[in-house]
Order: sequence, then C-alpha cells, then structure tokens
Amino acid sequence: MPRPTRQHPESGTARTRLLDAARDSIRRSGYAATSVDELCQAAAVTKGAFFHHFKSKEALGVAAARHWAETTSAFFAGAPYHAPEDPLDRVLAYVDFRRSIIADGLAEFTCLVGTMVQEVYESSPAIRDACGASIFGHASTLEADIAAAMRSRGIAGDWTAQSLARHTQAVLQGAFVLAKAGNDPQLARESLDHLERYIRLLFNCHAPENSHEH
Repeated sequence: MPRPTRQHPESGTARTRLLDAARDSIRRSGYAATSVDELCQAAAVTKGAFFHHFKSKEALGVAAARHWAETTSAFFAGAPYHAPEDPLDRVLAYVDFRRSIIADGLAEFTCLVGTMVQEVYESSPAIRDACGASIFGHASTLEADIAAAMRSRGIAGDWTAQSLARHTQAVLQGAFVLAKAGNDPQLARESLDHLERYIRLLFNCHAPENSHEH
C-alpha cells in the first residue's frame, strides 16, 4: 500500500492527512503509543484542526479503520487475482497476491485494523466494531469465488464458503503477528504457503509440477 503521508505531507485535506498519519503510526507503533501530537506533526496540522475533524482519539481510531476499509477495498478490487476464469484459480491467485505484497518492512504490509483490534477489542467497542467490519467485509469479497469453486468441483463438507473466507483472514492476521514476533517477513510468507497447500487439499487440487517454490 502507498504511504502518502511520509512522502507528501502537504497533499490532501487535513482530515485525510490525519487519517494517513494514523495508518502509518498505528501500523508502526500501535494505537496506544500513537499520540494526537504525533499525528498533528506528521500531518502538518494544528491540534485545533485535529479536534475540528475528530472529537477524540477514539473517534480518529474509528475513522481510521473505516478509511482503511475504503482504501484497501479499492486496492484489492483492482488487483490481478480477479483475472483467471476458473474460480478456484482466483482464490489461489488471491493467496499468491497477498504473499507477493509482503514487503521487508513490517509496517509496510501488516494490517492496520488487525493491529488496532488486538489492542482495543475490550476497551473500545466502537473501534473494535469498525475493525471487525473491515476484516469481515474483506473476507466476504472472497465468498463468491469459493462458493463457485465448491460447485464446479462438487466439493461439500462441514464447512462453508463463508467460513473458509474467514479462515483466510485468520491465517493472514496470524501471519502478521508471527512476522512481528520474529521480526522476519518470511514467517508471514511461510504461513501463506501453508494456506495455499490447505486450500489445494480441500479442493483436491495439486500444485502444478512446474510451479515455483515459495
């Protein structure tokens, strides 16, 4: 994802600059460690401007989660994994795409809403719900392809397209945690490798012999 706040702090409205600053700071340092003063400095706005747009830091957190959902929705909607004709190929291409955008900098690829919700799920129901809407909303975009893949291959079991879509996000969020714990982005890629293997097993689809090693 692009990082406009650091590169072009003068661009965009004050509100957008604050939201972008929150995205960067929370991914890097966490919600609790991100101060209003730091956000104002990063966004090149006054504290008065901050409270003009957000009545509190919590309100900023809710807005940041919604802003993240909006911007990432557009990013993923235009991603190349939608191109394959076969629905299972699209699901596997999604996993491959998520693996491909794992960068060397942890703050560059980890999830804003996943980071926030781990901190505030009990202390701030408003932020928790906004983060949940983002995570579950993104998961829901995978359901149609999973369901179509199940139909086309005659796959049935004690699981649903919705539950598998949610599981992809559980793996992703867990992968981000492992990468942070080990300070190693490769740990996240490793988890995505296993997710691909798991999906292939569910659909009785072996990897091509000439597929690249991740």
